[in-house]
Amino acid sequence: MYFFCNNGNYTNGSTYSQNVNTTLSSLTANASLTGFFTTSVGASDTVYGLVQCRPDVPLNNCRACVNTAAEGITRFCPNQKEAMIGYNNCLLRYSDLRFFSMSSNAPVASFYNTGTVNDANANVFNTQLANLLRNISISASSNASKFSVGTIGYSQFSDIYGMVQCTRDLSENDCLSCLQAIIGFIPQCCDQKQGARIYAMSCGLRFELYAFFSTSTPPISDIQPPPSVSPADPSLSPGGTVNTNTSGGKTSTSKTMVIVIVSMAAVSLTVIVVVGCCYFWRKAKKNAAEIQDDYERTMESLLIGLDTLKSATENFSDENKLGQGGFGPVYKGKLIDGREIAVKRLSSNSGQGLEELKTEVLLVAKLLHRNLVKLLGFCLEEEEKLLVYEYLPNGSLDKILFDQRKRFRLDWERRYKIIVGIARGLLYLHEDSQLRIIHRDLKASNILLDEQMNPKISDFGLAKLFGESQTQGNTNRIAGTYGYMAPEYAKNGYFSTKSDVYSFGVLVLEIVTGQKNSSFCNSVNLQSHAWLHWTSGTAEELIDPVLADPWPRSEAFKCVHIGLLCVQETAADRPSMSDIISMLSGHSVTAPVPTRPAFFVTSRHFTVDTANDSGFGLDLSQSVDSIQRSVNEVTISELYPR
Repeated sequence: MYFFCNNGNYTNGSTYSQNVNTTLSSLTANASLTGFFTTSVGASDTVYGLVQCRPDVPLNNCRACVNTAAEGITRFCPNQKEAMIGYNNCLLRYSDLRFFSMSSNAPVASFYNTGTVNDANANVFNTQLANLLRNISISASSNASKFSVGTIGYSQFSDIYGMVQCTRDLSENDCLSCLQAIIGFIPQCCDQKQGARIYAMSCGLRFELYAFFSTSTPPISDIQPPPSVSPADPSLSPGGTVNTNTSGGKTSTSKTMVIVIVSMAAVSLTVIVVVGCCYFWRKAKKNAAEIQDDYERTMESLLIGLDTLKSATENFSDENKLGQGGFGPVYKGKLIDGREIAVKRLSSNSGQGLEELKTEVLLVAKLLHRNLVKLLGFCLEEEEKLLVYEYLPNGSLDKILFDQRKRFRLDWERRYKIIVGIARGLLYLHEDSQLRIIHRDLKASNILLDEQMNPKISDFGLAKLFGESQTQGNTNRIAGTYGYMAPEYAKNGYFSTKSDVYSFGVLVLEIVTGQKNSSFCNSVNLQSHAWLHWTSGTAEELIDPVLADPWPRSEAFKCVHIGLLCVQETAADRPSMSDIISMLSGHSVTAPVPTRPAFFVTSRHFTVDTANDSGFGLDLSQSVDSIQRSVNEVTISELYPR
């Protein structure tokens, strides 16, 4: 059981109290009819109620669960104006606010199996679990029941069993968004657990290594075979006789039968094709209409009035200004319900038109992950173009990492947590979300930090959407931030997941060293600086000196190694984000030797053999053995010249 109580108290005997009692009676009376029911009670002090059972449980179990829930909700949330209670088989909710068709994605409760997955199998388990939950989430969101179960292979002897459910009042998009949000919560609550349950107000999920749900299929005896035509049917031969051909050839009657049957089959096939085409044309037309309706509902649900945002930001006062981005200023605001928000006010010369903004809104609204900034809404009034995001109190990473006083707040544990969080957010964008997204502007100022210093990727103004099979795109309009741009994008406009990986590599090196990639003089950039130290065996000099000893050297050197792998010149040589997650998660990883980074430049502090085409660019007077020793301490890889 789990429950949630909110919105203050009501008085016993009041109109609202009477409406709550009527609502609960109505919900319990109607729940077992279809397993789902909503109601609103009262012309004043209205109470809105919803009840829902799992569709795979018998109706008598549904009825029993709802009766228990109606009694429990008044016991655990006495006199609360808003409450929800849930059990294995049902949930019941009421509120003084109309919540129907509105998704509430924030996790309310989570439970986990005490058993854990073996470290050696963790990557396979996480990958298969993500695939399973993605597939059944898509299925549930499109089902009328908003419910789906499934299994997926995990090991030779084990499967993973999964179940997801949304409340049936949600649209397909809202259901999917809710499920994606709580799936993104798994690493935080239940990492490497053999089973878990996570519930939000509007959806829930469960997974285990054993079957915990019931499914049914029609018994074999109930599946009737199609009627067959008897070859002895008298109507197929004149006079009902069969004339045998004594010469050994086929009978004329047999020929007639073949011609008749083939003709009938041809006619039947034609009818089937025509009917099928009509069916699928109508279905496609209906789906297109549903998609358009869903689009309009999504846009409408995200609209926020200009007056509301002016009031929240004190008319966009300078005192509330958080900073200035590439597309315009950002203001802090507070809504009437107490929620703090960040409002991005796109300038008229931002280069982002109305359709592009709508596309971005729909895109970001579908991307729900704990390491991505959540979009709350937008406004298009009086020539204003405003995007409303959740407010994150610690601001952007660059404001802390590169500040001489604030950087001391970033100990190694927090820096490593930030690197892993950014990696997980990018992995979601590239591989785990419904849509494959290329961010194109990943940098320290676009990483925001919440109150626990968890990182969230922000600013999707330059993001590009890829189809399922698309791996690369190109553009004539190069936009982004120099220093973070991959060479193939900066030079030729080619972008892919590997161009985001390049930006990630630069960002990792900044986090480890505490230095901006643009802060170097004498034409040396951060990538070259890091690579030269790495190959010369002085990687320890790269680590930010403000980090207090003892800091984990192997972990820090591993991050330098990953950063250098990401900034290699050839995109194909760079690791994928799933590879990077594996490297960050493992205690000892065999990874390739990084080749010389893109935009490689040197300074007088290092001797570089320009004639050497091995890709190292290091002083060959230094022995290979000394290089191997410095790298072997990291337990990542062996370094040999090529």
